[in-house]
Amino acid sequence: MAEVGSTRPDETLPCPAVTNRVPENTLVKEPWKHHAPYDMRPESAFGPVKWRGKCLCGEVTYSLNREKPLNAKYCHCRGCQKAHGAPFQWAAIFDKHDMSFTSGASGLAFYSSTHKSQDYNLPTKVSCATCRTPIMDEGRNMCLIFPQLIELEGSEEEQRQKREIFKPTCHMFYESRMIDIPDGLPKWSGMDNSSDRLDDQGKRIEGGK
Repeated sequence: MAEVGSTRPDETLPCPAVTNRVPENTLVKEPWKHHAPYDMRPESAFGPVKWRGKCLCGEVTYSLNREKPLNAKYCHCRGCQKAHGAPFQWAAIFDKHDMSFTSGASGLAFYSSTHKSQDYNLPTKVSCATCRTPIMDEGRNMCLIFPQLIELEGSEEEQRQKREIFKPTCHMFYESRMIDIPDGLPKWSGMDNSSDRLDDQGKRIEGGK
C-alpha cells in the first residue's frame, strides 16, 4: 500500500534508526525499539487484549488492544500484489499504540521499498525473519496489519462474525486489479477519496470523486 497512515503517497517519513540485524544491546543506537509497537509493555500498561495474531511458523506473535480497526481496505497496487503474491492486499489500520509485539523487534525483518533497504526506515514492510510471513506495513503513526493473521476462536459462525469486524470499506488502486470484484464496495483508481471512482469493471463513474 502507498504510505501507511497517510493519504499522501509522496509524503516523506522520518528515518529514525539503523538496522534490525545488529545485536540486541544496541537500543541506544536504535531508539525505535523503545517505541510502539516494539516496546514490550506489561499488560497493566497495554490494557486488555482484544486480538492476538501470529505468523505462519509462530515465531512472531502480537496483541491488539483496540476492538475495531480505524479502517480496513483492499489494495490492488502492484507493490501489494508482489509483496503478498496475491491479487490484492487486505489490510486493517491501527494506531501503533494499539499493537504490541510479544518479543519486541526480535525475530522481525524489515524492507523499505521507498529506500530500497533492509534497514529500519519508515515506511517499512515488516515480516517474520524465519518464515517470511508479512506481518504489517508500518508508517509514521499507523500500522496496517493483515487480518488473516488474527487468531479467531469459536465455531465457524462465531469466527465469521468476528471477521466482519475487519471488513474493508473500499478498494484502492482498482485500476491495477488482476480480477474484477463485484462486491458493492466503493472502488478508487488510486488512494481512496482522492482519486477517480470506478465501477466493478474498472470504468470511471462520472462525478465519482
